[in-house]
Amino acid sequence: MNETLLHRGPDSAGSLVDGPVALAVRRLSIIDVAGGDQPIANEDGSVQVVQNGEIYNHLEIRAALKRKGHVFRTESDTEVHVHLYEEQGPTYVRELRGMFAVALWDSKRRRLVLARDPFGIKPLYYSTQGGTLAFASELKALPHGEVDLDALEAFLAFNSIPAPRSIWTGTSKLPAGHLLVWEREGEPTVERFARPAPAPADEVRSEDENELAEELRARLRDSVRAHLIADVPVGVLLSGGVDSGALAALAALESGERVQTFSIGFDEGSYDELADARKVAERYDTDHHELVVRPDAAELLPRLAAAFDEPFADSSALPTYLVSELAARDVKVALSGEGGDELFGGYHTYVADLLAPRIGPVASIARPLVERLPSSSAKASLDYRAKRFVRAAHLPPLERHHAWKEIFSPEARAALLAPDRRGTSDPLDVYRARYAETEGAEELARLQDVDLGIYLVDDLLVKTDRASMAHSLEARVPFLDPVVATLALALPTRLKVRGFAKKRLLRKAVAPLLPHSVVSGRKRGFSIPAAAWLRGPLVPFAREVLSEDALKRQGFFRPEVVARIVDDHVAGREDLSRQLWGLLTFTLWHEQVAARPTAVAA
Repeated sequence: MNETLLHRGPDSAGSLVDGPVALAVRRLSIIDVAGGDQPIANEDGSVQVVQNGEIYNHLEIRAALKRKGHVFRTESDTEVHVHLYEEQGPTYVRELRGMFAVALWDSKRRRLVLARDPFGIKPLYYSTQGGTLAFASELKALPHGEVDLDALEAFLAFNSIPAPRSIWTGTSKLPAGHLLVWEREGEPTVERFARPAPAPADEVRSEDENELAEELRARLRDSVRAHLIADVPVGVLLSGGVDSGALAALAALESGERVQTFSIGFDEGSYDELADARKVAERYDTDHHELVVRPDAAELLPRLAAAFDEPFADSSALPTYLVSELAARDVKVALSGEGGDELFGGYHTYVADLLAPRIGPVASIARPLVERLPSSSAKASLDYRAKRFVRAAHLPPLERHHAWKEIFSPEARAALLAPDRRGTSDPLDVYRARYAETEGAEELARLQDVDLGIYLVDDLLVKTDRASMAHSLEARVPFLDPVVATLALALPTRLKVRGFAKKRLLRKAVAPLLPHSVVSGRKRGFSIPAAAWLRGPLVPFAREVLSEDALKRQGFFRPEVVARIVDDHVAGREDLSRQLWGLLTFTLWHEQVAARPTAVAA
């Protein structure tokens, strides 16, 4: 199992076997490079821990525990787990500021504790097949069962698979902010220990936007300072947008060394963001690295399928994988901007969420005209957004929020899937459950919370973790720090989205740090021109991967339906690039992973 995760920790390996329990870890050495090998034990060796992640307040916790008499043997952040556990038991994880997937064994109590950080930055899977509890950071280290058809339905709806499901029956994701406790060989129990959620707006101490912007800038700087703590070089993944630009600026201000930045560009103009990234790099004199991406997906997509373990169809995984490969040549750690959109209101869908109640009836009337708009291959094109808007503006808030991002509708899934490959549950139920937990909060805050707890965790953070760790690069996300998030979660709607203006307070906070074109520019990110590629150089590749023979051999999708999707997209009748990307990634994943025997014995 440990050898399958060599890429996550090439620097060292460690293991512990104690009766019915075995722990193993691959280490990417970041803090206490020489002395921090794992597992790490408490004073008498009765508590042992392995961790993937970083604890940013470990120095403060260490000092407090030393005052209580605890003896530390390393300078590693991982060691605080065993001593804090001794003081507080399994819920000690509430005290941690950081990202972590952790496994702790208490030999005296015969208790195993698994925990995943509140924002779900680090992954943790577990399996209970055959009366054995097994767990790992990636699915490839676990034995697998059959394809979970409900997970497949979810994948087709979202292009990713929300927790707690995985693509395999019998294997689950431990949800963000949850503990799994297995004690004295009984049944494992799973419980939530933390849940970031919208807070009452009266928790914001000031009504003055200038004061709040200054406070937010100070909190961001505090978070970046904490996320720079390392005994190895730290860089920044720089997309040219507000979020990563702010991280690069603050890292340059906080670092005692010249910061390294890494950017991806494209030949297609609406997707190329190198110019704005370069402006930030020049302003702060960073050691800047660039890469222009061209569609070599025939070589890259099989590599991505192997890296992601389960079907994953966020097309921005491709540039994230490449920018991580670029960064890993020079640094071991990179800051990344995930979380800024969900916390501060950065998506076009949030504008649409607020517009729909006012202009929904007009949208329904205009729909026949909007549907006639020609399909463009440009990034977030007007025709694509307009069609999505008029099709869903009449729905209730949660359903329309999902419909604007939906990949395959229920009707499309029914037409696509072979009769014996249909799931039995509604993929949207996981959204409904999350949404129900925030009743009473402002509507936009509730929809942001759904994205924060599902789309961010099971799409964006999965993408960033797998793409970076495939190259032994640790990605850190300073926006997903309680110092920043507690303020963001208490902001009223007007400070996030008003009219067509998004991220209002965040833009105001970082305006003194960044060029005007970056602060006032449209949303950025490592996205690709998939629509254009799938109408041009990737068409032969797509037709080969999605051939009738391949689809019949796998037995999941109806070949005639897939062929029609390909033809409609290539002919420009509709932008179906997201659907095509999903079909491509599933089919490649099945060839790369599912059709092969598991590398780990059950």
